[in-house]
Amino acid sequence: MPSNKSRAVPRRPAVVPQRRHGKERVARLLEVGATVFAEKGYESSTMAEIAERAGAPIGSLYRFFPSKEVLADALIARYAGQIDTFFAEINRQADPIAPEKTADILLRFLVDVRKETAAIAALLDVRSDRSAKRAEFRLGVLRHIIGTLRVLAPALPSSLAEDIAIVLLNNMKTLKGMAGLKPQENVPTSPGAMEELRHMNRLYLADRLAAFR
Repeated sequence: MPSNKSRAVPRRPAVVPQRRHGKERVARLLEVGATVFAEKGYESSTMAEIAERAGAPIGSLYRFFPSKEVLADALIARYAGQIDTFFAEINRQADPIAPEKTADILLRFLVDVRKETAAIAALLDVRSDRSAKRAEFRLGVLRHIIGTLRVLAPALPSSLAEDIAIVLLNNMKTLKGMAGLKPQENVPTSPGAMEELRHMNRLYLADRLAAFR
């Protein structure tokens, strides 16, 4: 019979406040958590710094989010909801006659919300045994892109739609990375190079979907 020490201790979930003050406090903690994760990455971020920058007692942070992992999961859940809303709108606007416009919208998505996407990137780069929600998030974004491709080209085969979605997702990450580079990082980039990547994406998507519209 296993001892008590060998049993896994269940993680306490995030606390969902009911009062306005508590909701405002949680929103502030999530906002600051996203900023710190974006700046320092998940591993280098600490709950102490998040609490300090939020102007909150460390005990208050731990009351709502018992661990950094729980805070990260709460942020991912929030972003997942935002992405659901974004893709519902993009699918409403998707134009099968001009898929290049949709390619532009997809590419701008990760650039226009840099703080949020930088935090997402930091969270999704984590490699741990407890990253199931991160894997689920990646898969959810990929499925959303596949769904948009099928709106643009209903006859697109499923396997090809997945391949194209993976390419687009990586191009989105590349463009976001280029947009966030600083001159001292000594990585060659320019506004013109970013526009070239957008142009490449437009041409790629239009070409791949042409036969299936």
